[in-house]
Amino acid sequence: MLNRVWLVFFAVSLLAILLRLFQGDTAVLAASVEGLFASAKLAAEIALGLIGVLALWMGLMRVGEKAGMVSLLARCTEPLLCKLMPEVPRGHKAFGSVTMNLTANVLGLDNAATPLGLKAMQDLHSVNPNKETASNAQILFLVLNTSSVTLVPVTVFLYRAQQGAASPADVFLPILLATTASTLAGLLAVALVQRLALFSLVVLGYGALILGSLSALVFYLATLAADEIARVSGVIGNGVLLMLVFLFILGAAWRRVAIYDEFVEGAKEGFAQAIKLIPFLLAMLLAIGLLRASGALDYLLSLLAAMVNALGGDTRFVDAMPTALMKPFSGSGARAMMLETMAHHGVDSFAGRLAAVLQGSTETTFYVLAVYFGAVGIKYSRHAVGCALVADLAGILAAIGVCYWFYG
Repeated sequence: MLNRVWLVFFAVSLLAILLRLFQGDTAVLAASVEGLFASAKLAAEIALGLIGVLALWMGLMRVGEKAGMVSLLARCTEPLLCKLMPEVPRGHKAFGSVTMNLTANVLGLDNAATPLGLKAMQDLHSVNPNKETASNAQILFLVLNTSSVTLVPVTVFLYRAQQGAASPADVFLPILLATTASTLAGLLAVALVQRLALFSLVVLGYGALILGSLSALVFYLATLAADEIARVSGVIGNGVLLMLVFLFILGAAWRRVAIYDEFVEGAKEGFAQAIKLIPFLLAMLLAIGLLRASGALDYLLSLLAAMVNALGGDTRFVDAMPTALMKPFSGSGARAMMLETMAHHGVDSFAGRLAAVLQGSTETTFYVLAVYFGAVGIKYSRHAVGCALVADLAGILAAIGVCYWFYG
C-alpha cells in the first residue's frame, strides 16, 4: 500500500508540474527542486529533534516497567483492549504503553505522545508474526493515533489569541465534536474490516464510562473563561505527566531496581530508534514536499470550489479547506494555512473559525504512518491508510457541519 501511495504522490506532482509549465509558469521547476531538498533537511531535523524526547521516554518507560507501574496501568484498560486487539495476549506490556500513549494524546501532551506511541508500536510489534506487515492491533493503534481525541487543543487557542480573537476558546466544543467524530469513524472503519465485536458489554461499558467522563469534564470546562481553560488544561496535563514520572522512579526504587542503569539502557534504545526513523521520514516527506511545491494541492482546491459553485452550494467553507488538505501531510504546513486564512478572512470569520477547528480536529496522517511504521520496519500497511483517511474525511466533514451549526 505504501508503495502505491508514494507512486500516486509523485504521479500527481508530475501532472501538476506539467500543467503549470503548459501555463508558462517555469518557476515551478525551481520550487519543486527546492521542495525536495527542504524535505530532506526537514527529515533529518525531525529525527534528530526526536532523539532527546525518545531517549527520555524510552528510559522512563523501562524504569516504569521494572517498577510494575506500566502493568498496573495495563490492568485498568486490558479488558477493553483485549476486545479491540484480540491477538495481543493477556498481561502483555503493550496494553500499558498503548494506554499511556492514548492518555497523552487526550491530554494534548505532544512531546510525550510521540515517544510513548513509538514504544507502544514496538511492544505491539513483538507479538506480530509477520515483521514486515502491519498486524491488526498495530493498524487499530495507528488509526486511533491519527484520529485521537485531543481534549483541549491549547495551541489552537493560543494562535487565535495571537490573531486577536474576541474569545479564543470559543472553538473548543466544535473541535471536540469534530475530533470525536473522526475517532469514532476510524474505530468503526477498522472494526468493520477486522470484524471486531464493538457491541459487547465490555466495549459498551468502557465506552459509556469514557464518554461520560469526557462529557463531565467538557461541562466543567465550558463554564470557564478562555484563559482559565488553558490554565486548567496545563495543570491537568503537566500534573498527570509529573505524577507518572515520580511514580515510576519511586516505585522502581521501592522494588530495589537499579533505576539509573535501567534508565540509561532504555535511553539507548530511544537514541537508536530516532536514527532508524530518518530513511522512512525522508521517503514520506520527499513525496509530500513535492506534492506541495508542484501546486497539486492548489489545483485540488480550485476543483473543489468549482464543483461546489456548479452545485449551487455555500462556498464559504472552501476558504478554510487549505488547512484540511494540508493537515494529513504536514502539521507545520497546515498551521501556516490556518494562520494565512485567519489573517486574510479574519480570525472570527466563518473561514477563520473553521480553519481552527480543522487544525484541532484532524492529524498528520502520513507523517504518523511514516514514523510509527518506520520505527518497527513495517513495509506493508494493509488497510491502515484507508481506515486512517476515512477518519480524516469524517473529521473534516464533521468540522464543516459543526461550524455551520455553531456559526451559521
